[in-house]
Amino acid sequence: MSQALQVSEEKTHQSGLMEIVANAVANNASVEIITKLMDAQERYDSMQARRQFDIAMAKAMGEIPSIKKNKKIGFTNKNGNNSTQYMHEDLAEIAKTIKPILKKYGLSYRFKTAQEGAVVKVTCIVSHESGYSEENSLSAHNDNTGNKNSIQAIGSTVTYLERYTLKAALGLAASEDDDAQSVHDNNRINQDQFTKLNEALDRNEIDKAKFCAYLGVDAVANIPANKFEQALKAINKSITQKAQAHG
Repeated sequence: MSQALQVSEEKTHQSGLMEIVANAVANNASVEIITKLMDAQERYDSMQARRQFDIAMAKAMGEIPSIKKNKKIGFTNKNGNNSTQYMHEDLAEIAKTIKPILKKYGLSYRFKTAQEGAVVKVTCIVSHESGYSEENSLSAHNDNTGNKNSIQAIGSTVTYLERYTLKAALGLAASEDDDAQSVHDNNRINQDQFTKLNEALDRNEIDKAKFCAYLGVDAVANIPANKFEQALKAINKSITQKAQAHG
């Protein structure tokens, strides 16, 4: 079926529903009947909006290239004699790459944040001009590593979560890293594993910077999948040591 014919049939169906509702009102139909007709119209509109969103997303994802890694990070591991360097794509680079393509297909994104105590929650909302939208959320404690003040700690966490919620919402991939000393992005922990580790770290007040340095990464989300069990064991060991210290 051609796109033009498909659109024509959708408009015809929608016009038919609207005409039925209008006739029902004109003929003094009961409130119950009119309500049911209006509900049917609303369900149809929602279904079509979702369908348009899915089509637009599929087309956009087919055109968005791998995101260029434009920011170099380096730090010394816990033992002090081994440094780690790698490249990653920052939020600005992601935005520069995806915005023109999303706009082409009537898509846009925005973020909303919420805070409960030291926990920051960021939600990425991807919307289509049809009115349909989908959300993806992540939470983390304020990033108190380094010499950050309270505002900087919140800002660092928000930026981090914006980057990862956007990537998750759109299924974005970064380009291959050419740095021989880099951490490979392939086969990193999945979102469920990230959430499990992140919540355990927050719940037990474990220093994330030291934890990540121990595993040779810059962030929890960058932990290789084959180190997930090692990460869990490290957390459990820290919990045991704290319990013994307070025992």
